[in-house]
Amino acid sequence: QVRLVESGGGAVQAGGSLRLSCAASGRISEYALSWWRQAPGKEREFVAAISWNGGSTYYADSVKGRFTISRANYKNTVYLQMSSLKPEDTAVYYCGADTASRLSTSRAQYDYWGQGTQVTVSS
Repeated sequence: QVRLVESGGGAVQAGGSLRLSCAASGRISEYALSWWRQAPGKEREFVAAISWNGGSTYYADSVKGRFTISRANYKNTVYLQMSSLKPEDTAVYYCGADTASRLSTSRAQYDYWGQGTQVTVSS
């Protein structure tokens, strides 16, 4: 069993930056990891994913060039560096772990989820 805990959310003005962290209680070095977000009244949407060794990453078009996903397997942690933030980035951000390490954009492929951290971007 893996427990994921996100942190680093907060309130920031448009154009600002935040770095989210997701720490795992168990070993996740062999899992693909991802970040998702859910705005009020909307479905949870894919943001970014990273392969088990960090060699491959994938981003949603809406964040490409502004967000960077990375991981530190020795810390059992995945990060999301967010820059040039926009009001439309406001959401609860979740991390997910795929034990089959598929680097998927499908929510159903992820086995473990954190509880989320709120990001609010004001204009």
